[in-house]
Amino acid sequence: MSLFVKKPLGQLLAQADEGDKGLKRTLGAGNLIALGIGAIIGAGLFVRTAAAAGQAAGPAVTISFIVAAIGCAFAGLCYAEFAAMIPIAGSAYAYSYVTMGELVAWIIGWALIMEYALGAATVSIAWSEYLNKLLDGGIPYEWSHSPFESFTDSAGVLHKGIVNAPALVILLLLTLLLIKGTQESAIVNAIIVFIKVAIVILFIVLGWQYIRPENHTPYMIPEGTAAVTDSAGKVIADYSGAFKHGWGGVLGGAAIVFFAFIGFDAVSTAAQEAKNPKRDMPIGILGSLVVCTILYILFGHVLTGVANWQEFVDPEKGREASVAYAISTYMTKYAWLSTAVTVAILAGFSSVILVMLMGQSRIFYTMSNDGLIPKAFGVLHPKFKTPYKANWILFVFVGLFAAFVPGHVAGDLTSFGTLFAFVLVSIGVWILRVKSPEIERPFKTPLVPIVPILGAVVCLGMIVALDAQTLKVAFAWMALGLVVYFLYSKNNSKLRNQS
Repeated sequence: MSLFVKKPLGQLLAQADEGDKGLKRTLGAGNLIALGIGAIIGAGLFVRTAAAAGQAAGPAVTISFIVAAIGCAFAGLCYAEFAAMIPIAGSAYAYSYVTMGELVAWIIGWALIMEYALGAATVSIAWSEYLNKLLDGGIPYEWSHSPFESFTDSAGVLHKGIVNAPALVILLLLTLLLIKGTQESAIVNAIIVFIKVAIVILFIVLGWQYIRPENHTPYMIPEGTAAVTDSAGKVIADYSGAFKHGWGGVLGGAAIVFFAFIGFDAVSTAAQEAKNPKRDMPIGILGSLVVCTILYILFGHVLTGVANWQEFVDPEKGREASVAYAISTYMTKYAWLSTAVTVAILAGFSSVILVMLMGQSRIFYTMSNDGLIPKAFGVLHPKFKTPYKANWILFVFVGLFAAFVPGHVAGDLTSFGTLFAFVLVSIGVWILRVKSPEIERPFKTPLVPIVPILGAVVCLGMIVALDAQTLKVAFAWMALGLVVYFLYSKNNSKLRNQS
């Protein structure tokens, strides 16, 4: 049987309508938009905005957001068609199984682990860092960092990390919440979303009066801008590359801030739990994307207007505390806002972790039902109807990474996994339009094949703009996935063994 054997659409639709045997349908359009915003607004907005401005785009990070959003919009329209037509929990994995076959579906399912599982681990580490900042360093270094991290304090004492305990605690609490139920998780997520969006809007409104026009001139980083080094002579920003200045820098910035848009696709993983997926899935996917894009552009404009982009080249300002730095340095009248922003960041991180854990467990659930991963991932709780074993296995995997591995290791791997999924979903919509034009489509992607082609091209462009090290690690991860497929998944596939 071919490696590209396709799953019949009818079989997938039957799987989506399992009644009492399957996941509970408890989510409305409002819940889905909140889930999308919950996953989108987090690490990306508060950390990546200044990092992209200082490393590649300058004040034109606002245009970087627009470029990234356009790529997401093309992919989002394709996701919306699939999610309304095939309301199944597997998202891009399930869509690829129908359109491009089992091997491609496996590859994308494996890639999505980089987006959701590694993403959740990375964000939980950031959550730990910001909790410690809120508590003024009240958590001992040893118990909030991995064994691979160390630092020497002002007294010359060397501190070595043991385990990142706060990261483990937040992962455990959110895992327990997800096991309890999707509706309960959605309610908690909605409360968190309200808090962080309110604080983001507050920063935009109060910061607008502190914008200095000279900070937006020139709007893009000029060609020939000198590299920046730290006190030890190490280069921390080099603007000589094609994606480090001018319009190339805008695209490079888009690849960096793209991390800020990861999440709207997670809405599609909840399709099997939506009350009316044909109507609500497009609203949830596209609605959350529109709301967040508007907030991102305004946020980037204010941040680079209050403080000059060159001040964000320093990792301590550009990658860690850019917003707090801008407030404490230039908005001294609103010093309390810095604490509020830290609270918003913690809230944002919490909802991102929640939705990522939810998305990954639902993809595991669907892959398990197809026989490509062990049965345990597909077992539902007898009372709560949630994939609780997948949640626990995911907690162990993500928890080990969060507790014992430095956060920077995952880097842009989450962006690679997402962009790769977007490319295949965009292509998949076009393929299914050609091969199965008769299928009912409650929502139709406009201007096919133009929109899918543009979605694939823009996302491929952002993959190319990722740094070489990230691409090497990503391809190594994908190679490992192929080994797992040929040793286990290919032999246990239900589709292959049903004949």
